[in-house]
Amino acid sequence: MFSLASRTILVTGSGSGIGKATAVMLGELGATVVVVDQNEQSVVNTVDILRKTDVRTHGIVVDVSDSLDVEQMYQDTLSEFGKLDGVIHCAGIGIEKTILETTLEEWNRIIAVNLTGTFLCAQGAAKIMVKNRYGRIVLMGSAAGERGGTGRTAYGASKGGVSAITRVMAVELAELGITVNALAPGAIETELVSKMHDKETRESYRARIPVNRYGSPEEVAATAVFLVTEESSYVNGVVLPIDGGFMGGGVIKRRANPTG
Repeated sequence: MFSLASRTILVTGSGSGIGKATAVMLGELGATVVVVDQNEQSVVNTVDILRKTDVRTHGIVVDVSDSLDVEQMYQDTLSEFGKLDGVIHCAGIGIEKTILETTLEEWNRIIAVNLTGTFLCAQGAAKIMVKNRYGRIVLMGSAAGERGGTGRTAYGASKGGVSAITRVMAVELAELGITVNALAPGAIETELVSKMHDKETRESYRARIPVNRYGSPEEVAATAVFLVTEESSYVNGVVLPIDGGFMGGGVIKRRANPTG
């Protein structure tokens, strides 16, 4: 069970953070991994890690907000490996600015990468997968797309849109053998979060996370990997929180000795 030895999986944003952790984990389960990132050196680094453990891999530099780049990405994948079984779309950017501070330029860039990029990558994958009547698409939402939070105007809107895309695609593609799900990470220790979360943000998050800590990229990656296995076939249209209980929490009383 849970072997990916015969599967080719493409991971966007796999030069760092959750995407990189996901690519490495896929390789450990025997998958052929297509490494995609906008940063060339990051692509090289992840590909090198995979090749050291004899994983079949190929790296592509892509701007996911560019339709021509995305089209070429899929052409290169099919040319290299002849098929595409799954896509885990982790590429994204973020800022922490209130509605009064967010500029139109910032709004447009966030929407272009996080929402339009998701549309392009998901649509392109689906067009390939329908021919084989099999596919797994995993998109990257966020707790910010499901709950209101200070400074999340553009970012939260983009991730809320990802949730909507996920549910609609799941309905439209289900009978064609394709499942579409999304992850909604909460506070995860990534390079992006280190830039977005100041001290006040971190304190606010931890006060509302039952497990009282940030998560790791590997904890998100493990769920992403499951969702591209054959065994996940009856999981569809789900936006799954991976947040230490943040979405499910309410009033939290911390105790020095909770078992006493």
